[in-house]
Amino acid sequence: MDRVGDIALFLQVLDQGSISAAARQLDLSVAVASQRLQRLERDLGVRLLHRTTRRLHPTPEGLALAQDGRALVEELAQLGARLKQRGGEVAGTLRVTASASFGRQYISPLLPRFLAAHPQLRVSLDLDDRMVDLVGAGYDLAIRIGQLDDSSLVSRRLAVNHRVLCASPDYLARRGEPRTPADLADHDCVLLTGRDGRQDLWRLTAPDGSPVDVRVRGRFESNYGEALRDAVLAGMGIAIHSTWHVHRDLQAGRLRALLPDWPVPASGIHAVMPGRTLVPLRVRAFVDFLAERFAAPPWAGT
Repeated sequence: MDRVGDIALFLQVLDQGSISAAARQLDLSVAVASQRLQRLERDLGVRLLHRTTRRLHPTPEGLALAQDGRALVEELAQLGARLKQRGGEVAGTLRVTASASFGRQYISPLLPRFLAAHPQLRVSLDLDDRMVDLVGAGYDLAIRIGQLDDSSLVSRRLAVNHRVLCASPDYLARRGEPRTPADLADHDCVLLTGRDGRQDLWRLTAPDGSPVDVRVRGRFESNYGEALRDAVLAGMGIAIHSTWHVHRDLQAGRLRALLPDWPVPASGIHAVMPGRTLVPLRVRAFVDFLAERFAAPPWAGT
């Protein structure tokens, strides 16, 4: 960028006829302008100007730079103007990643309305339960559920992620209903796996607010929430599920919530972005849109 700026200064010198006039035009001191011209000649390895006591004259190399450099400087200025204009409207491509289940149930159905409101926008939605590197993969935004790791990323909480212990009536009829957290150790439990391994240590909250940890086991585990839900509905055991995932099953009686006096600690549903400054308008608009929709989420009150 310094090289382009120096070329722009050189063009001003030719247009104005002197270094002092070009310096005034660009709000520079004559000394700084002279140093920058010398730097440009030194970097290019050629003399660009013949300096006389009355006027500056371009060398053949200077004329060649003026011819080709003016187009470069003008194109860069036009590019900056286009980017500035686009930065003032919701346009371009919004790249979003979200967990497969939540994204399918709650993000995807909202996209037609958001796109209809912003006809210059494209959306690329990647549904994947794996944690991805936002910056390295080129995403504008991630929708993440659970506790966030400390990082340089910036997050905004969209909703509370309430969770519940649940099982099917069929399983409970066969195995009985746990009355205390300790009873879970004698039950089949359906386990989530992920980057931290098998999540077989379940934390509940006692009536007095203290944490209670229980080591559980089971015959089925998966890293995919839909597979865990299918297993619980089929009577394979007890699981911890987010209420957004199973609230319809609870309302319909296909699943029953367990140990209501020993709740599972809640976490959050977050919009995560690579940085706080220079956030594109398309990202801010989408995060605001989601925050408005999830202010009273459809799974609330389950």
